[in-house]
Amino acid sequence: MEDKTSNLKASSDKVFPVLNYIILLLLGLMFLVPFLWMLSTSVKPSNEIFTIPPKWFGNRLQWSNYKEAWEYFPFARFYLNNIIVSVSSVLLVLFTSSLAAYAFARMQFRGRDILFLLYLGTLMIPGQVTIVPLFILMKYLNWVDTYQALILPGSFTAFGTFLLRQFFLSIPFELEDAARIDGCSRFGMYWRIILPLSGPALATLAIFTFIQQWNNFLWPLIVTNSDSMKTLPLGIAMFQTQNGTQWHLMMAASAIAIVPTLILFIFAQKYFVKGITLSGMGGR
Repeated sequence: MEDKTSNLKASSDKVFPVLNYIILLLLGLMFLVPFLWMLSTSVKPSNEIFTIPPKWFGNRLQWSNYKEAWEYFPFARFYLNNIIVSVSSVLLVLFTSSLAAYAFARMQFRGRDILFLLYLGTLMIPGQVTIVPLFILMKYLNWVDTYQALILPGSFTAFGTFLLRQFFLSIPFELEDAARIDGCSRFGMYWRIILPLSGPALATLAIFTFIQQWNNFLWPLIVTNSDSMKTLPLGIAMFQTQNGTQWHLMMAASAIAIVPTLILFIFAQKYFVKGITLSGMGGR
C-alpha cells in the first residue's frame, strides 16, 4: 500500500510540472498572437489586410510601409517628444518617490502613518477625475502645449512612494545607525546607503513609469495643440482619418513605437522580476 502511494505521488510530481509548463506555454502563445499579427499586418499591402480567409502574410512583404509611416507625419518629432517626456518622468518619479518613501519609512514624525494612509488613498481616485482641475492649472500657469504640462503632473505618484517605502522598510536600520555614528547626514544616508541598496525596486518603478508614460494617450491629447508637441500615441492615432484607417501604416508605426519598451524590458527584466519578489508588498 505504501509503495502504491509513493509511486502515485512520484508520478503526480512529474505530471503536474509538465501540465504547468503546457498551460504557461499556451497562455504565452495566446498573448503573443496579437503582437505577431501586428508585425504581419505592418508588412502587408493595404488591399490584402482584410482578406477572407485571413492570411498571416500577403503575396509580398511590403517593407516600404515602415518608411511611409515614418514620413507620413513628423514621426521623428513625435518619437523625440515621447523620449523626452518618458525619460524625464522616470527621473523625476524616482527622485520624488524615493524622497517621500524615505521619509515615510525611515523617519519618525507626528502623524506619519495617518499622512501616509491619506497619501495612499489617492490611488483610489480615478485619473479622469483630476484631468479638468489639472488642465485648468496648466492653463493658469500658461503651460498648455509645453513639456512642463506633459512631464510634471505625472512626476508625483503614490504608487511609487508605496513601492519604495515597502522596500526601504526591508533594509536593516543598523546600517543607518552606523552611518550616523560616522557623522553622515540624513540626506547622505538616503543617497549613499538606501538608494544603492534599492536597485531592484528602483528598476521596477522605472520600468512601470516608462511604460505608462510611453503609452500615455489621454493627457497628451488634452494638453497639446500643435504637432510639434504631440507624442507617439497621438501620432499613431492620426492614421485614423475621415476617409478610413490606414491599418498597414498604423501597424508599422506601432511596431516602431514598441521598440524602446521592448529593449528596456529585455535588459532590465532581471531587476524587474527581482523587484517584484523583493519589494516587500506585505510590509515589514
